[in-house]
Amino acid sequence: MSSTMPQIEAPQIVACTVSRDVQNFDLLIEDMEDTLGENWGDLGFEEALSFFTQPECQSLELIALALDAEDEENLALMGEIIIQAKAQDIKVILIAQDMSPVSLHSLLRQGADEFVPYPLPEGELSSAIDRLRAKPVETLAPPPSQPRQLKPGAQKDGALIVVHGLAGGTGATTMAVNLAWELANVEKERPPKVCLIDFDLQFGAVATFLDLPRREVVYDMLSETETMDEESFGQALLTFEDRLHVLTAPAEMLPLDIITSDDVKRILDVARNQFDYVVVDMPSTLVQWTEAVLNNAHVYFAMLELDMRCAQNALRFKRALQSEELPVEKLRYVLNRAPKFTDLNAKSRVKRMAESLAISIDVHLPDGGKHITQANDHGTPLASSAAKNPLRREFAKLAASIHELIADEAKAA
Repeated sequence: MSSTMPQIEAPQIVACTVSRDVQNFDLLIEDMEDTLGENWGDLGFEEALSFFTQPECQSLELIALALDAEDEENLALMGEIIIQAKAQDIKVILIAQDMSPVSLHSLLRQGADEFVPYPLPEGELSSAIDRLRAKPVETLAPPPSQPRQLKPGAQKDGALIVVHGLAGGTGATTMAVNLAWELANVEKERPPKVCLIDFDLQFGAVATFLDLPRREVVYDMLSETETMDEESFGQALLTFEDRLHVLTAPAEMLPLDIITSDDVKRILDVARNQFDYVVVDMPSTLVQWTEAVLNNAHVYFAMLELDMRCAQNALRFKRALQSEELPVEKLRYVLNRAPKFTDLNAKSRVKRMAESLAISIDVHLPDGGKHITQANDHGTPLASSAAKNPLRREFAKLAASIHELIADEAKAA
């Protein structure tokens, strides 16, 4: 006679509620129990993102994302949960109470499959689950991080747009990422091909802001630019949502002088031949190969803020370029977190700073607020997570004006 105890098999979890506090949705708990019995669980927002990466989520068919008005402050996080769920082929039912139509529309566009208002109508949750289970399984598109094949011999002569922060935290990487994304979407019918290059080899954050992995192949490509061709350059690229090609910073911190001006020139030449626009995020440090980037740039954005450190750095930056007889006329100064139209005192300070530095501040970017940090932390451009944010609108306007200017130059050539 065996002495082992019989094993009681745990119920397989096929669905989960995801909410700030599921106890706020007691009717949802009752309907989940009536429909699924013990085959469901509950997760918090951050727990859900972690759970999607675990092997246990393989049995998960759907999540019920339960939100109320308090959760509208974290739409970027909600959107990320939906995106990650869809990436795992998990259906999403949106359960919403007292949320604005704009927020609901944004989340549905992120990929939510069904919407059910709360309090739940009788039998509506069960009907939504049945509809989702009846839908055929869709063929997933290739992962967005797959490298794309580049065409040998292409000669696009793309425009090179550079963003350089004159001090830490001025928002240069945020501008580079979002400007590149807006350029990639500036036309719906014939979107231009855009490549975003992170040349901050030590602290580059483009990969973080787009939720892309850092790979060793980037270092291999940077180390062997003499033999680099379209194929090897293409293998080092990643794609974001099948629209934007990205060369991230290397996986490890590297000395900025590990590459030379010749290396940079080769990389930029290949990129410009393959893409309509090449956007470069530069380190804030001036290096030997900064000259190569500036000489090849169509426009070189210098980011600053309304403070003394940026004013001093702008003056030193300008003097350094002039002493080497570099083309300072390519510089376009960008003021981030610019004062509002009604803040006359701050606007007069901006005018005095420009006059004292003998520069023209051509672009004034508003403060995007907490949406900027949320979007960057969750690896999404502002156009996806906060489309109506005033900073995102300025990026869209800037991209449209650049695209129009380049198009006019091409016609005149």
